[in-house]
Amino acid sequence: MDKSVVMVGLGQLGRVIAGGLLRSGQTVVPVNRGDDLLAVAAHWPDPALVLVSVGENDLHPVLAALPEVWREKVGLLQNELLPRDWQAHGIVDPTVISVWFEKKQGIDAKPLLSSPVFGLRAARLVHALRAVDLPAHEVGDEETLLRELVRKNLYILTTNIAGLETCGDVGSLWARRESLARAVAADVLDVQDWLIGQPCERERMLAGMLEAFQADPLHGCAGRSAPARLKRALHYADAAGLATPTLRRIAAAHGVS
Repeated sequence: MDKSVVMVGLGQLGRVIAGGLLRSGQTVVPVNRGDDLLAVAAHWPDPALVLVSVGENDLHPVLAALPEVWREKVGLLQNELLPRDWQAHGIVDPTVISVWFEKKQGIDAKPLLSSPVFGLRAARLVHALRAVDLPAHEVGDEETLLRELVRKNLYILTTNIAGLETCGDVGSLWARRESLARAVAADVLDVQDWLIGQPCERERMLAGMLEAFQADPLHGCAGRSAPARLKRALHYADAAGLATPTLRRIAAAHGVS
């Protein structure tokens, strides 16, 4: 069995995965910003997996530029990820991981929940994460994957956008400003419904978000990417003709346009 994994993007999360892959006996081929993908593919034409773990704004340019020989081996590690993102590039049946651990500079990775992984190469990533003591598990069907992706999007977007108003942590957000959190979540789920082309199971999604809140109530809300996440959400809302009143009020109050 080929044990090489090409890693396109080695940010904080990518480096954690790379460490797990190495510890589990696999070869990691790093691809950094500016590297020639075709040149790397010429040397590594048949890896076991090509894991793309770049920032949100870099995802589509990277997927568009992927060499043909890699396209059947794609794995995706990304926040705000949905099937439309890989389908737009003709990628079929990627291996997808929804990451539920946090990694910051100089601090060990900290899990909130077990990270779900779906796809033909899911076992490889589950094994890698467990090798560095991070919980992960395989999910067996696309419906479950979609639900997990929406849940993570709901958590990320709600905490970041509400955090522009409250700062603080997720425990305080829910304890002191539950109505705000619910209003932001409702707008976020309106956007998610449009992006996936079907209605979400709202109570189930909210329960999943609260499970993550309870797993780490001191987790901070708004990070550096919060304004960009809000701007993207409103871009989709405009395209869909959605009202999203709470998102728009927060954007106006914080100069996000």
